[in-house]
Amino acid sequence: MNTQFASPLGLVKARIAAACTAANRRTDSVALLAVSKTFPSDAVRAVAGLGQVAFGENYIQEGVEKITALRDVRVNAQALQWHCIGPIQSNKTRLVAEHFDWVHTVDRLKIAQRLSEQRPAHLAPLQVCVQVNVAAVANKSGVEADAAFALARELAVLPSLQLRGLMCIPDPVHQADGALDMQAMQALFKSVRDLHEGIGRQLGGPQTWDTLSMGMSTDLEAAIASGSTLVRVGTAIFGNRGTPA
Repeated sequence: MNTQFASPLGLVKARIAAACTAANRRTDSVALLAVSKTFPSDAVRAVAGLGQVAFGENYIQEGVEKITALRDVRVNAQALQWHCIGPIQSNKTRLVAEHFDWVHTVDRLKIAQRLSEQRPAHLAPLQVCVQVNVAAVANKSGVEADAAFALARELAVLPSLQLRGLMCIPDPVHQADGALDMQAMQALFKSVRDLHEGIGRQLGGPQTWDTLSMGMSTDLEAAIASGSTLVRVGTAIFGNRGTPA
């Protein structure tokens, strides 16, 4: 077995467990998404060999190539689960609809409609999250908080999609000494959790409204303390990234 990633993956799982304990949450209440963008299929295969099932890709064409190359991989008889966590242009929706299991970055009805229309009938519904621009940062992807419910309501009725929750990528907030300000990050994540709860009430509390995709390598503890159910971790597992081909 390739053990290159065993220690990093183990350390990330230990961080998740410790953060859950500190927040009085069950360890299994937070899922790990291994973000494999720019890393080759062999690296994904090695991490899958350590028991990791879910992988995230930012670049759609690169992701499709890996999905195709790794169709034979099973983890306890389960196929790998692929999450699109990057921006989606209209000309790429068919690739996403035909190959991915999840999409975290829906922020426009037009994209959601295309994903729904292009999802093959033989596949399970595409699991989708609404991406929120948590601090309303100009030129940043995501719908603003006050428009998130309207978009979620429109997505909830589209066939071939299953609305799951919210996703955010807040800009890092640093202290004067340059360290990440975990309290400030926690406040940002908490605002998304509160929004998630509010939208859930307005939608009537659907059982599948269960996902908060928040937190990455540097801030997963703050995200978990604020209610994240899925952390997206790349660097802490795979190492520093190169430039995608």
